[in-house]
Amino acid sequence: MTDLPTTLPSSKRPPMLIRIILEDLQQARAYANEMLSHVDESVWFRQPADSVNHIAWQVGHMTIAQYGLCLKRVRGVREEDSQLFDVLEFGELFGKGSIPSCSEHDYPTPVEIRNAFNAVHAQVESEIAAIDPSVLEDSAGPEHPMFNTKGGSLRFSAKHEMLHVGQIGLLRRFFGCTFIR
Repeated sequence: MTDLPTTLPSSKRPPMLIRIILEDLQQARAYANEMLSHVDESVWFRQPADSVNHIAWQVGHMTIAQYGLCLKRVRGVREEDSQLFDVLEFGELFGKGSIPSCSEHDYPTPVEIRNAFNAVHAQVESEIAAIDPSVLEDSAGPEHPMFNTKGGSLRFSAKHEMLHVGQIGLLRRFFGCTFIR
């Protein structure tokens, strides 16, 4: 987790709401990474029942969701986004409404999924730290039941990630893994 610099004069520090958003995203990601550090890659594509999401789907979904909530809705799609990960592939495999396959051959490897997960998050942290606070009250684009503004979209991202970390925790229990906490 990257802490925000506290030694900067207050005039150089991001405004409070941006600091809170960054802290929430960093805490959610730290918890996700801790949970994933206790999951062997051999079970990433295991499903406790047909059509139930697996860990690979959860991590891929958190990746495409964070991209959508924190980058696409806030500043739009950019050509350089393809440097982070294959946006179209992840959207098809892990986007809302996608159906999980138990075949690992239908997906990128766990290492590739984790690389995309980390790349998107690093980009999100970088862009949010530099964001103009005045855009936080702007519309976040297509209607969403949980938020209307760009700031709301950013805030929802951490909550969304925690929901899926909880699902990873439940999958771990189905697989007989030991408790982390």
